[in-house]
Amino acid sequence: MSLQITYGNPKHEMEADALVVFVTEAGLSEENAQAAGGLHPQLDAAVRQLRERGLYHGKPEELYTLPTVGLLPTPFVVCVGLAAEPDADGLRSAAAAVARGVRSLKARHIRLLLPEWLLTGGAGCEPQAAAQAMSEGLILGLHSREAIRREGKEADALESAAFVPQSGQEALGLAAAWEAGLRRGTIFADGVCYARELTNRPGNLLTPEQLAEEAEQLAAELELECEVLDEWSAAEQGMGGLLGVGQGSAHPPRMIVLHYQGAPDDKTVWGWVGKGITFDTGGISLKKAAGMEEMISDMGGAAAVLGAMRIVGKLRPAINIVAVVPTAENMPSDRALKPGDVITTMSGRTVEVVNTDAEGRLVLADGLTTAIQRGATQLVDVATLTGAVMVALGDVATGAVSNHPGLMETVRQAGERSGEPIWELPSYPVYRRQLDSDAADMKNVGGRLAGTITGGLFIGTFAEELPWVHLDIGGTAWLSKGRGWEGKGATGAMTRTLAELASPSR
Repeated sequence: MSLQITYGNPKHEMEADALVVFVTEAGLSEENAQAAGGLHPQLDAAVRQLRERGLYHGKPEELYTLPTVGLLPTPFVVCVGLAAEPDADGLRSAAAAVARGVRSLKARHIRLLLPEWLLTGGAGCEPQAAAQAMSEGLILGLHSREAIRREGKEADALESAAFVPQSGQEALGLAAAWEAGLRRGTIFADGVCYARELTNRPGNLLTPEQLAEEAEQLAAELELECEVLDEWSAAEQGMGGLLGVGQGSAHPPRMIVLHYQGAPDDKTVWGWVGKGITFDTGGISLKKAAGMEEMISDMGGAAAVLGAMRIVGKLRPAINIVAVVPTAENMPSDRALKPGDVITTMSGRTVEVVNTDAEGRLVLADGLTTAIQRGATQLVDVATLTGAVMVALGDVATGAVSNHPGLMETVRQAGERSGEPIWELPSYPVYRRQLDSDAADMKNVGGRLAGTITGGLFIGTFAEELPWVHLDIGGTAWLSKGRGWEGKGATGAMTRTLAELASPSR
């Protein structure tokens, strides 16, 4: 789908499948309000009558579609409610509502009419940020899981969307900001859609080897350096966590490393590590059958890292990144890791495996060590690590554990700009003591209490005291019901947050 901002008299450029106008509750209450954008007096009157009858109020994200019955060249006008002074989240949500509305109309070409108060951004939202938010909301709101069917996939209905300032030529001064925002928003949304599609892919079509091939293709497309360590190379480097988790599967594990160097003279190197369990049965500590099909999402952290690298590869910011994806399939078999086994990780630390379903932290341990050995100076790991995080935060916020307040605040602010809320959990030393083991340096589970925190602190042990943030997307990576710009299934959570870290918006 192409996005653009165009100029001219919107009344003379209405040959589209739908025109979108933005309204506010306060605006609709005004006498003689141009409720349908002033496109036609009869349409304005129709919307005012809807309000008087209590059928439409113009509340944020509230939609109403009016057939134009020949009054305009376009067949429909879609009214979308907005807050009087919308922030980026409000604009992103409104654009996602537009996506839902025009999808139901099977519209291929739409025009979104921007009143002056919206064109300039809104409260605390500059024009470029407004354009980025709206393009993200529109593209992500349209995206849905691609089903594998005999008849193939239907082409997305919407082909183009033009943002048209209602002030016409007077808005030319904002053209550069809007064009930059639309471009950036399109790139960000593309990275999220890529992450969603990877996460939604069935486990039989995305094994560790296939995920490694996907990363190699991504690297080739974006001119990134890529290395893939197979099971023999992993054994040579002592990756006992990765190999232990993967040993029960017929599909061997892989350690994927992508390198991006945008600032050769800068000694700061981000280490992004994404959990890549392509399917998680729980291993010998087998999960319940009900809902296990959703465990294709256990590589949501890997997808977020790869999606963010897709964005970085297109924007080319002045930053250095080592992106690491430890990927394995956690299966029960006669070769599988057993509760009570002791493994030696790449760092040399030994781990008593209390529960084989706490496997993500084992592969991430080797992932952090890999990132550090390749020069990372500050670390962020992203993982569908625990179900416990949903008990605390539901599917709304991502849980975080960190050893560095400054880095934690930087990551939190990036999430806030992206509309992806992050909530830091405490990391008191007493929680770490829950991981003490009689059989090894540590055990991989600290008990039922504070499971998200102890899981995060297990990973943090392997940060070797470098600045580190752990992001638990166990609740936010997958939705059983769509909302806003996040569809049912994979959400691509933390893709845009990571990209914001690499290329902060202004």
